[in-house]
Amino acid sequence: MKAAVDSIETFGLVDGPGIRTVVFLTGCKLRCLYCHNPEMWVKGKENYTSDELVKKILRSKPYFRRNNGGVTFSGGEPLLQTPFLLEICKKLKDEDIHIALDTAGVGVGHYDEVLSLVDLVIFDVKYVTREGYKKLTLHDIDESEKFIEAMNRSGKPVWIRQVIVPGMMDSEEYIEGLAKYVQKIKNVEKIEFLPFHHLGFSKYEELGFFNPLENVPEMDADKCDKLYKRFMEIYEELKK
Repeated sequence: MKAAVDSIETFGLVDGPGIRTVVFLTGCKLRCLYCHNPEMWVKGKENYTSDELVKKILRSKPYFRRNNGGVTFSGGEPLLQTPFLLEICKKLKDEDIHIALDTAGVGVGHYDEVLSLVDLVIFDVKYVTREGYKKLTLHDIDESEKFIEAMNRSGKPVWIRQVIVPGMMDSEEYIEGLAKYVQKIKNVEKIEFLPFHHLGFSKYEELGFFNPLENVPEMDADKCDKLYKRFMEIYEELKK
């Protein structure tokens, strides 16, 4: 079985604990307005067998052990290549490799089986209301909700990520809604706010794609930090 891999990042430090190999799988159902990887929307050519990819990953195994690292499957949306994901995760577990899944939870099902093989879920929250989710991603929120249910059943640790776009997620109302939304997700170990940036804008030009947020400024880092602190105040209060 082969996977369509866009790229492989070695010695990654932000997509999970420790030093990691990050595998970016192509294909995504969502069309997030702020997406910085539009080149991964469509599934590309299948270019790696599971054995080839495992062999490549194992080269970094000594670094994983020294730094509690491992492998992170990202995208695109890795859950669109579930058969391959199941196959390679089983092989990586035989090698005692820590596996993280970076996902928006919009795949093709079999979530319980996938989650049984991963050690950490990095869950990308898009928007917290049905209407806002549809407007942001051009997709219904239902599949993401199904994944959250499976994630809760799995008992696996979860890291939450939320991109903060000016004029969309930077209001008190949204922050309060986000705090309530995250309450329904179990085993949350970490919550991150990612400020919206323009680093992927050139890709839209190269691909000839319309950039819907071309005139939206980057998110101010200081304001993003203040929003995060406010979020944590509300979130911790709700947990009491």
